[in-house]
Amino acid sequence: MNAPDGPGAELADTLSRLRRILRGLQSAGLAALPRGTRTEQAAAQAEPVPGSSVEKAEDALRLTRLQMGDCRRCRLHGQRSHIVFGEGSPAARLVFVGEGPGFEEDRTGRPFVGKAGRLLDRMIRALGMRREDVYICNAVKCRPPGNRVPDSHEIQACSPYLFMQIEAIRPAVICALGACAAQTLLGTGSAVSRLRDSVRFWRGIPLVCTFHPAYLLRNPAQKSAAWQDLVRIHRILNEADEVF
Repeated sequence: MNAPDGPGAELADTLSRLRRILRGLQSAGLAALPRGTRTEQAAAQAEPVPGSSVEKAEDALRLTRLQMGDCRRCRLHGQRSHIVFGEGSPAARLVFVGEGPGFEEDRTGRPFVGKAGRLLDRMIRALGMRREDVYICNAVKCRPPGNRVPDSHEIQACSPYLFMQIEAIRPAVICALGACAAQTLLGTGSAVSRLRDSVRFWRGIPLVCTFHPAYLLRNPAQKSAAWQDLVRIHRILNEADEVF
């Protein structure tokens, strides 16, 4: 019987060639195909495939921002220049959550772009990642006057959007930067010094609490403790790699 023509024949020929290649690799001692470097994996994830989880995360983040609109749900809107929603990769394996925008963030509409942001950038690089690989947001999206700590009403009004952001991305790990972020996510009044002693969980996602970069700038002696927290994050990310 003659071999069939058309797409079926092309597929059969391709599968036959793949089998020959795999048999050759196996005879050469290669038990499995390499997974590729993390950089290559991240690059592959960066291009959304229609209907993929990345595209769904993008859509969910876009919808969350639309739901916020010109938010006036608390008094922080009165003096703001910009809503600082958040930025980064919808495929992020690591989400950083801070307290709220400062002067530079309010001016630019971007999170963590002042002195504390530059320190956060160095922390991200210490993890072997780039800023565009992670997602960065805050517990509240408008700057509190004088950079004060957001009050309970302001956090209550804004936290649903924070939760929707994290749910959209579903990262491998969350890093809570400072007491406000940690307490908002964990529903506790405990200090960061107490919360950072172990890995916590937010809706099933590992959560590591550490000091806010602004605090570290004022208290550089605590940078060694923050480094320990980064090591914990790095370990969680490596364990997630092994699972997937």
